[in-house]
Amino acid sequence: MPGRKIRVTSCSSLHIIGTSLSNPAAKSMKVSATTNTKRHHHHHHHSSKTNKTAAARAAAMVNHDTENLSPIFSSKSKSSDSTDNVGVGDSKISHEAIEQDVTNLTNLNNLPSTNAFEALQISSDRLRTIIAALHCNILIRKADLVRNLDYVANVLDAVHEDETRIKQQHIPVAPIRRRLMEEDDGALSEIEPDSVPNEVRDWLTMTFTRSMSTLKRRPSDKPKFKSVAQAIRAGIMVDSCSRYLRRLSIDIKFKTINEWTFDVFSVNEFTNGQCLRYVGFELMQRYNLPNKLHISITTLQNFLEQMESGYSRYRNPYHNLVHAADVLQTTYQIIYNSGLMVENWLTDLELFAIFVAAIVHDFEHTGTSNNFHIQSRSDVALIYNDRAVLENHHVSAAFRLMRQDEYNILSEFTSDEYKNFRHLVIEMVLATDMSCHFAQLKTMRSLISMQENIEKAKSLALILHCADISHPGKPWDIHHTWTQSLMEEFFKQGEKEKELGLPCSPLCDRDNTLVAESQIGFIQYIVEPSFIVVGDMLEKVLKSLVAADSEVLSPSIPNRSMTSSPSPSAVSSTELNLQHDEQNGLERRLPSSMTTPIPRSTIVRRPWAEYLKLNRERWVQEAEEERRRKQLNVIEEEP
Repeated sequence: MPGRKIRVTSCSSLHIIGTSLSNPAAKSMKVSATTNTKRHHHHHHHSSKTNKTAAARAAAMVNHDTENLSPIFSSKSKSSDSTDNVGVGDSKISHEAIEQDVTNLTNLNNLPSTNAFEALQISSDRLRTIIAALHCNILIRKADLVRNLDYVANVLDAVHEDETRIKQQHIPVAPIRRRLMEEDDGALSEIEPDSVPNEVRDWLTMTFTRSMSTLKRRPSDKPKFKSVAQAIRAGIMVDSCSRYLRRLSIDIKFKTINEWTFDVFSVNEFTNGQCLRYVGFELMQRYNLPNKLHISITTLQNFLEQMESGYSRYRNPYHNLVHAADVLQTTYQIIYNSGLMVENWLTDLELFAIFVAAIVHDFEHTGTSNNFHIQSRSDVALIYNDRAVLENHHVSAAFRLMRQDEYNILSEFTSDEYKNFRHLVIEMVLATDMSCHFAQLKTMRSLISMQENIEKAKSLALILHCADISHPGKPWDIHHTWTQSLMEEFFKQGEKEKELGLPCSPLCDRDNTLVAESQIGFIQYIVEPSFIVVGDMLEKVLKSLVAADSEVLSPSIPNRSMTSSPSPSAVSSTELNLQHDEQNGLERRLPSSMTTPIPRSTIVRRPWAEYLKLNRERWVQEAEEERRRKQLNVIEEEP
C-alpha cells in the first residue's frame, strides 16, 4: 500500500505495534492524546482519572525498558499539565491492573457512538491500555485489538468529518468553538506555507481568526489552543491518526496473507471494497518488484485501480474484484506454501507475470459464460471466433490498457522481457478456460511421469487454474459464500437466456437447480483431481531443484571447476589450504558438515485436502435436505 509505515508479518503483536509506534506518526498520536486529555479535563473528571492511571502505567514502563521503548514513551509532551505526570515516580505497576484493562477491551457493546463527545476520551484510554499491554508483553486477542483500533479510527474519522462539514456548510460556530477564534491573527505566520494544504489554512482562517469572525469577543474567555498553529497541528493529527489507525487495522488483516485460510471478504470490507489494489500492491511490494523491475509506483496504483474498475463494470455477484483478489492470494499461497519461493524457482519477471496474470484473468468479465456468448452471437464471440471467448478478451483488454502511458507498468521492460512476460501471461490466462480443463490435467499427468523437467509456463498455468477453482478447498464459511455468489450469477444468466429465447444452461435454472448436488460433483470430478495433480507437480519441481543443488558443493567451499581463476585476494583460506595439500600429495578430508548438504523436504503441504473432504461431507448432508424438501413439495402439489 502506498505510504505504508509498517508491515505486519507472522511475528508477535508486540513486534508489530512496537515497530509501528517508532514512526513519527505514532509520536503525533501521543501528543494528540495528551492534548485531548487537557481539552476535556474539566468536563469529565472520571475519564481523567482513568487517563491518569494509564499514563502512570506508561510512565512506569519507561523505567522498566527505556532502551527499547519507542519515542512515544521516551518523553512527555510539553503541553501536558501536571496531572498527566501522576505516578511517574512509581516504578512498579502491577500487571494485574493492566490485564484487567485488557479484559475490558473485549466489551464494546456499551461504548458511546463514535460521534459522541465521550468517545474521544474513551478512545484515548483504550489506546493507552493497548500500548501499556504491548510493552508489558501482555497478550491481546487479535479480534479485540482490531475492533478497538477500528473504533478509535471511526472516532477520529467522525471528528475530522465534523470539522470538514462545518467548513463546507458554513454552520454557525458554537460557543465551544468561539473561544478557538480568539487567537491573534499573526499566529498563522508560525506555520510554513508548504506544511499545510491551502484548504486547511482557509478553513482555519475563516474559523479561528479575528479577520473572519463577526462574533463579539470576551477577553475573559480562555482559548483552548495556545495558538492557531497548535490548532492546525491538532487538526492534521486527527486526520493523520485516523488514516494511520485504519492502515494499522488493515495491516493486521494482512497478517494472514501467507495462509491458506486468508479471508478476502473480511479484507474487502476493511478496505471499503478495494481489496484487489491492496492485495496486489502488498504482494508486489513484499518482493520489491516495483523497484527491481523499474515500475513506477504511481503507474502501478493507476493500473490496479483500473483493474478494479473493469471488474466492477458489470456488477457481477461472483466474477468481480473480490474474486480476482482471492485468486491472486491463492496463487501466491500455493507457491509460497510449496517452498518454491525460498528455492528461488521464479525470477522476478516470472513472479510479476503470475501476479499480473492472476489480477487480469477475469478482467471485464460479463457475468456470463463462453457458451452464452457463442449462443447469443455476441460481439466478443465474433471477435475471437468462438474460441476461449472471455479468456481472450480478459488478456487482450488488459494489454490494451497497458498501452496507455498512465497504466503502462511495462514501460521499462526490454523487448525480450516484454516478449517473455506477454507469453507467460497469455499462457496462464488462456489456461483458465474450463473447456481446456481435462486436456490440461492429462498433459500435466504425462509430464509428471517423465524424467524431464516440466516447462515452467505450463506449471504456472496449472497453478493459476487451480487457484481459480479453489474455493471448495477453503473453510466452509468462505466456500459457502462463494457458492452462493456463483449460483446467483448462474441464475441471472439463466434469466437472460430465457429472455433471448435460448436454452437454459446447466445450473442456471433458479427453480430446478440442486445446488448441493452440483457442488458435490464439482468437488469430486473437477477440484479434487486438479489439486492432486498440482500437488504432485509441485513436489516434482521441488525434487528437481533439490537434486540439482545436491550436485554442487556447499556454498562455503567454492567449486574451482565452475569458476574462473580468482585473484589471490578472492581465494578463500579453505581453498588455499586445499591447494597446498594437493601440491604435497596429501589427501585432505573435509568435515561432513561442510560437504553434505542440509536435507530439505520435498513434500508439499496440501491444506486444501482436509477442507475438500469436510466441505464435500457438508454438501452431502445439504443434498439430503434438498431431496427431502423436493419430495415434500411434490406431495403438496399432488391433488
